[in-house]
Amino acid sequence: MNGASTEGRFVIDLPDSDAALALAGVGNQTLHSIEVLTGASLVIRGLQLVVAGVPTQLEKAVGVLELVRPLWQEGQIISSVDLQAAFKAVDRGNKEDHASLVEQVLVRNNRGIHLRPRTIRQRSYIKAMENHALTFGIGPAGTGKTFLAAVLAVRMLMERKVERLVITRPAVEAGERLGFLPGDLQQKVDPYLRPLYDALHTLLGMEKTNTLLEKGVIEVAPLAYMRGRTLDDSFVILDEAQNTTSAQMKMFLTRLGERSRMVVTGDITQVDLPRGVLSGLVEACEVLEKIEGIAVSRLTSEDVVRHSIVQKVVDAYARQ
Repeated sequence: MNGASTEGRFVIDLPDSDAALALAGVGNQTLHSIEVLTGASLVIRGLQLVVAGVPTQLEKAVGVLELVRPLWQEGQIISSVDLQAAFKAVDRGNKEDHASLVEQVLVRNNRGIHLRPRTIRQRSYIKAMENHALTFGIGPAGTGKTFLAAVLAVRMLMERKVERLVITRPAVEAGERLGFLPGDLQQKVDPYLRPLYDALHTLLGMEKTNTLLEKGVIEVAPLAYMRGRTLDDSFVILDEAQNTTSAQMKMFLTRLGERSRMVVTGDITQVDLPRGVLSGLVEACEVLEKIEGIAVSRLTSEDVVRHSIVQKVVDAYARQ
């Protein structure tokens, strides 16, 4: 990293006030987080960042700052996930692999924030989706399985590589309990589809999402609506696929049409099917993994990109 080094401290020149604000974070939270991770002391004075500490602390702090440089140089928000991932890369000696992640901008969301893969396995997952007609994304909650698929789908839609985006998931409780809810069938299953709407709102904003939904360019529907259809020129995402039966999974996979891309996501540790019913996702991965044109991408707790406590929750349950 460019900067002036003296014994016990390192001074980094910042390009402008936007970079200084991005690096400091709200209430200096970003600087504080780096201090907690590395043990170094960080202070911004004007357009200079002063990093102080013993040599090992300086090395770690400067390493983290270098890996997130593309973010603060652009005035982009630096999240705790970005810092944790950068620190792990420095600590494990794989800075070069991690540095290439921040260079890969997938899209800019409705708030102008650049969306990138946060981990090496997330990048591999994106490459799998880009290069295969059918991709399975398997992993625990918070690893970005569905969100990254939606990001790529929106990008391909904006680039006119596909004509529509179809997102679906099974409503595993679409029986007796849903019968007590008010409204028609669509209103009854909407609560199950809400996470998918949330992802689209983050990417496109609510107004544009609603416009594309009204035009039929984006369709969000329960899995039962897929029966009997052929999905051409589409990017199709099946979310929460661990809750499909074998028959449902086969029905869905055979909807894939010409010039289309299909992504199936799920967490095989959170199957909500009745006891004794085989998950269609588990079966499909076993049967289809070695077929050309199909990819199975497995994410782990280290790829969790939500609050840092989520990774600890995932690991704690995995140890049981």
